[in-house]
Amino acid sequence: MERIKQKPELPKNPLPIVVIGAGGIVTDAHLPAYEIAEFPVLGIYDLEVEKTQKAKGNYPFVQRIYNDFDELSKDLDTNDVVVDLAIPAGEIFGILERLPDGVTVLIQKPMGENLEEAQRILNICREKKLKSGVNFQLRYAPYCIAARQLINEGWLGDIYDYEIKVCVYTPWHLWDFLFDLPRVEILYHSIHYIDLIRSFAGNPVKIYASSVKHPKMKELSSTRSTIVMDFDDCVQARILTNHGHDFGGKHQESYFKIEGTKGAIKITIGVSLDYPKGIPPRFEYIINRDGKGWRKLTLTGGWFPHAFVGPMAGIQRFHSGEDKVLLHDTEDAFETMKWVEKAYKSSESGGVK
Repeated sequence: MERIKQKPELPKNPLPIVVIGAGGIVTDAHLPAYEIAEFPVLGIYDLEVEKTQKAKGNYPFVQRIYNDFDELSKDLDTNDVVVDLAIPAGEIFGILERLPDGVTVLIQKPMGENLEEAQRILNICREKKLKSGVNFQLRYAPYCIAARQLINEGWLGDIYDYEIKVCVYTPWHLWDFLFDLPRVEILYHSIHYIDLIRSFAGNPVKIYASSVKHPKMKELSSTRSTIVMDFDDCVQARILTNHGHDFGGKHQESYFKIEGTKGAIKITIGVSLDYPKGIPPRFEYIINRDGKGWRKLTLTGGWFPHAFVGPMAGIQRFHSGEDKVLLHDTEDAFETMKWVEKAYKSSESGGVK
């Protein structure tokens, strides 16, 4: 077996990035990832100026702060840049409408608060001829890149089972805006897993879901979900999430398991355990025919921040023509949003009474 890859292909000549939004996801993931990849950041803008000041203070490679959107727009008009749009989902289409036609933009997930908003975002991207993608970064985590190589090279045989389990305590208070929303767990968390499984297996033929509240988190919408995705008679994926396991770390779990006819992979998604501190991720795999049993792959990084390199690298390579296809473009992201919507419909109307 050749060396197992864990990093995405980077653009040969990275374009400068203009970041719109300076919230926690930008300072904890986007900017650290761009620093790792040595992507230049031309400037950053946010309505809350103190956030941009803090971001630039922590990441001096950010060249400037924009005081208003008009100032930012001038840089978009005069420079070949990539826009990194990292704002709340309900505000995305308002900013997209203000961007110049034909610009390249990477949009933070989710692609709107619901399917109707996702359709509106997709329409704007089409009408303005934007080179646009959505930041579904979990597909680009080092362990997912490694898993994809093992699968694509046939080491695991025919894949028939995907399982993601998250039994943790998630500090939802870190995201104040979620408390006012009608949808939380699937739209803002399990959406990553639906998209990840789609990236491996394509679209399922049907989905079942149930998403419910937690008695200690009643001020939030649902925070526990069970999702089943069926692909054919033998291929199935299951996503089980419980964000209210407040009983210490002993029995918390966070993993992604893939089983095939010739081997299997189990990935510990460490960032979800003891969040936001997290623990190191772990990658284990077994190939039946070599008789070596389960073994460990030493990882070069995890979900935060390393996975965030991939979506930006991909859209830059697509912009430059190095890649002919953008795997996480808005057309594909809209497919993920369709299955998120179907999951909610299943949760609301499914079940035998």
